Amino acid sequence: MKYSIKTEGSSKIMILPIEQGETYIEKMERVAERAGLDRVDLEADFKANAKESQLLYTATSSRIYLLGLGKNPKNSDYLAIFKTFFMKYKSKLVNSVGIDLTHFSAESVGYILNGIVLGGYSLGDLHKTEIKKEANFYDENQELTLYVSAKNYEEATKEATIGFKTGQTQLSILDLVNQPSNFKFPSKIGEFAQESGAKNGFSVVVYNEKRCLDKGLHALLSVSKGSENPAVFIVMEYKNENAKKKIGLVGKGVTFDTGGISIKSSNGMSYMKSDMGGAAAVIGTMELAAKLELPIHLIGIVPACENTVDGLAIKPSFVIPSYSGKTIEVIDTDAEGRLILADGLAYLKKNFEPEIMVDLATLTGNIIAALGYSAAGLFSKNQALANELLASGNETGEKLWQMPMFDEYADAMKSDVADIKNLSASPVAGAATATKFLETFTDNHTAWAHLDIAGMAFGDNENGKMKSATAFGVSLLTNW
Repeated sequence: MKYSIKTEGSSKIMILPIEQGETYIEKMERVAERAGLDRVDLEADFKANAKESQLLYTATSSRIYLLGLGKNPKNSDYLAIFKTFFMKYKSKLVNSVGIDLTHFSAESVGYILNGIVLGGYSLGDLHKTEIKKEANFYDENQELTLYVSAKNYEEATKEATIGFKTGQTQLSILDLVNQPSNFKFPSKIGEFAQESGAKNGFSVVVYNEKRCLDKGLHALLSVSKGSENPAVFIVMEYKNENAKKKIGLVGKGVTFDTGGISIKSSNGMSYMKSDMGGAAAVIGTMELAAKLELPIHLIGIVPACENTVDGLAIKPSFVIPSYSGKTIEVIDTDAEGRLILADGLAYLKKNFEPEIMVDLATLTGNIIAALGYSAAGLFSKNQALANELLASGNETGEKLWQMPMFDEYADAMKSDVADIKNLSASPVAGAATATKFLETFTDNHTAWAHLDIAGMAFGDNENGKMKSATAFGVSLLTNW
């Protein structure tokens, strides 16, 4: 698919987005006149509900799709609505396609194009050997024209570029997270990051198991002991010459999580290929920041490993060292994500001293119990940082909800035999106590936020019949 921005003209197939509210009747009158129909009859068939569509044929043999936007839609709604529409109709939109966006803000144009790009995602492209070939809107020779107002042309062109590049990065992240674990072990995550860095202009260093040992990344290596696929530690860096701040990101990169000796039930374990959703978000954000040439100094850290079972796997009751020097009592080997994040956070703080630190992890089922699948958990003692992240989540649709970080939760993580233990004995407040564990390894950084994205990185969506990746975090962090 190729796209262009124009201020006038028409396409063989036109998409007319229509919002409920004060302008509904006026717009329907114009549509009815254009199509040679009675407005009352047209309104009987089309109410402009969100994601509702109606096909009309005109006297000039062109086609018009009415697309409902619902009432008071936001930019994130536009993204979702256009994604759904193009996913549904991509085999029918095989000619010159135009969208009337003359009454939309420039920023909205970017979100709309982002959604259109995501509408072309196909899980079947990963490993199916028989895919039905048919005409498709996303073929290279297909043309999309976004018609905008003349006063918005320059800004809309800029925002469209952002939306298009965001969508492209998200597509690659969807593929990365959706890959099965026999195609996506730790070294493959490293290769993915290196290829992206070489293509988009940020540096990537991948430390193998020996280098990890030399650097003292013992918590990461402890989790990896039961796997035949060695752990890697990925360090990415993008520095714009006009950088205004130094920001560090850390993403949990467990490419498959059996739970280790504290093994999970078989129900849903196949989805544990997604336990590197935080790592994917960090890599995607690094890529997009470089593509957009954001004026920042950005560091991305990904500790990557598998948590599997064999005779060498760490066992409950083990006491393991960590990069920070602190010792950790392992109560549950299925609380492994916080162990590798401990090394990632400590390494980031010591070696880069970023002004702001943010980590993302599919960390706890407890956060899903608290928030369901509508928002990720945000933990931070820095309210200014929390407010910025919350605002970005609301704007992009990748929502966050702030959770408490009371010091009382830290008491639950005290160990009798080590500096700290990796799991509370209490069956409640699991996401909060896990955050207090991580806080121990931030060296009291004053601007740190932890995002527990367990319910958001992978779930039910339009891309397939089973749960699949969402690319959650890429748009949120880049926008922020």
